[in-house]
Amino acid sequence: MNSIDSLPPLRAVIAAHGLSARKALGQNFLLDLNLTAKIARQAGDLTGCDVLEVGPGPGGLTRGLLAEGARRVVAVEKDPRCLPALAEIAAAYPGRLEVLNADALALDWAAHLTPPIKVVANLPYNVGTELLVRWLTPPAWPPVWRSLTLMFQREVAERIVAQPGGKAYGRLALLAQWRCSARIVMSLPPEAFSPPPKVHSAVVHLEALPEPRFPADPKMLERVVATAFNQRRKMLRAALKGLSPEIEDHLRAAGLAPTERAEQVPLEGFCALARSLAG
Repeated sequence: MNSIDSLPPLRAVIAAHGLSARKALGQNFLLDLNLTAKIARQAGDLTGCDVLEVGPGPGGLTRGLLAEGARRVVAVEKDPRCLPALAEIAAAYPGRLEVLNADALALDWAAHLTPPIKVVANLPYNVGTELLVRWLTPPAWPPVWRSLTLMFQREVAERIVAQPGGKAYGRLALLAQWRCSARIVMSLPPEAFSPPPKVHSAVVHLEALPEPRFPADPKMLERVVATAFNQRRKMLRAALKGLSPEIEDHLRAAGLAPTERAEQVPLEGFCALARSLAG
């Protein structure tokens, strides 16, 4: 079975509208509607929620979200070629799909949604990380969204959930895990897409925590983490010496050895260091 509703299969939709994926837009289309419905289910119960989707393309995931009971879907699509296909979905689900022909990086998307809000997207590869960072760093916490269920290149997904001690551990892991619980919930091979990308993909589910795991000023924490990982092979006392003349005292106050390296420091340690430097 390759249908979740009465609309045509995605291959037929793509053929009818001439929707060849464009590399410049980071497009790789998922054609299996059973897979797109499975991704939608990773976001949990969608009934009673508005859902933001970025980069719907021909609408495979959009159909999954609507079929799984999303109250409303706001789909942000930069490529005007996809609009006729998305309009057909909107007609099949009256009043439940709003399509915005816009650049997600330049849009005040929250103005188009009503809480509770979930974000579910097969993100275009070329903007995925930047959008994630923006969603994780709003002016106030908790954010307007409850959860993010996002597809990335497998390498990026592993960086989001990484633990101390490995090469994948860095700024993205700390940023995500400070304010969210994050886990990989699905993996997809290149052949699931058209055209097949050169890398595997994975879906990450992030649930917003009511408050950060450990207290810290967001700007100071970002500065400490960025400085530490910009020279991740150096010992902390050398990598962070530009932050304070007394950096070794601050490191010890935070319970960290000055001879440790950034990838050895857990989230709690970075937060303690940020508090020491701010105080």
